[in-house]
Amino acid sequence: MAEELSYVLVTPYSIRKSRTGGIISRLISRTGLDLIRARMYSPSNELVETYASTLVTDAEPRHHAAQELIRDYVLHHFLPNEADAKPRVLLLLFRGENAVAKLRAAVGSITTGAPAGETIRDTYGDYITDAAGKVVYFEPAVLCPPDAVAAERNLKLWARLSDSDGGILEGTALSAESGEVQRTLVLIKPDNFRFPNFRPGAVIDVFSRTGLTIIGTKVHFMSVAQACEFYGPVLDVLRKIFRERTGPIARLAIEQELGIMLNDDVQKQLGDILGPVNGQANWEEIVKFMSGCRPSECPEEKRAEPGSEKTIALVYEGVDAVRKIREVLGPTDPSKAPPGSIRREFGQTIMVNAAHASDSPDNARREMGIINIGENNFKSFVESFYGSL
Repeated sequence: MAEELSYVLVTPYSIRKSRTGGIISRLISRTGLDLIRARMYSPSNELVETYASTLVTDAEPRHHAAQELIRDYVLHHFLPNEADAKPRVLLLLFRGENAVAKLRAAVGSITTGAPAGETIRDTYGDYITDAAGKVVYFEPAVLCPPDAVAAERNLKLWARLSDSDGGILEGTALSAESGEVQRTLVLIKPDNFRFPNFRPGAVIDVFSRTGLTIIGTKVHFMSVAQACEFYGPVLDVLRKIFRERTGPIARLAIEQELGIMLNDDVQKQLGDILGPVNGQANWEEIVKFMSGCRPSECPEEKRAEPGSEKTIALVYEGVDAVRKIREVLGPTDPSKAPPGSIRREFGQTIMVNAAHASDSPDNARREMGIINIGENNFKSFVESFYGSL
């Protein structure tokens, strides 16, 4: 069976209630599909009205009532109103065999009847009627296309307007707190994507404890060149650390292997010689972990190409955002992280530690620039898959 593209739209209500992580966990772990792109939207009237006009069709007349309910929901909740900040809609793009049907099964029906908690809508959606059967409250949690034709049509629509309506959103974060509003970058690291599982969403779910607003997201494949620049400041730190660590290790190895005793001066010389080499090797492992290739093994002409390792980049905005995110993340070494922190729960080693977070607003800006966080890789992918928009 040929690969399909399909999508899920996370509704403004689900995003506002910090259900994004749980939804992503269900979608990845229960479908086995590849999450290949993600983009935040603050939809315009044109996008909302055009999308809503496609939701009621004659293809399935028996579903007209449900289609009309969804259409009215989109027209009412996807557009801005005076009371709230601009609505945020998250589009998640999936690829794989039978993608449309798999996502529909994971999302579930808009009405009740399935076992509680079995589907996304069982857990996060609501469909409440009165005694006469009239719908008095409806929250679908997510939206997805009914078939491959609708998937293609709507993906092309959202892609065409993705530059004007999507990206890093402005004016969507409201906070009652006083203080400096910051933006910070989070990377959900490649160790969360070794196989389809709940971890990427679970990590995002823990970050939601900060109460910060996600204003941008991107599925990113870091190139070797980007990884070298991103982790460039770490290289000198590692060389210094391993200069101190390598001397005693090298001294012990030589004494045991050759049966000669060395003094402290020789130990220091060994550290000075071998420490930077050891630090460089460990730094190259970090670059490989993030991009899929060591710099020393990557041909120059391939250094700028997207790597083989997937990350999800998220931009959070809010008062004191850098500190709040890093407190939830925990220290670099998972063994020293407090219970309940992301790195304690999901990290394994100093390198394989679930997520990265910027340590200052300045570094956040630097890092966002390196990975080109505003790049619209969703539009280009949809266009290349279908041949045109």
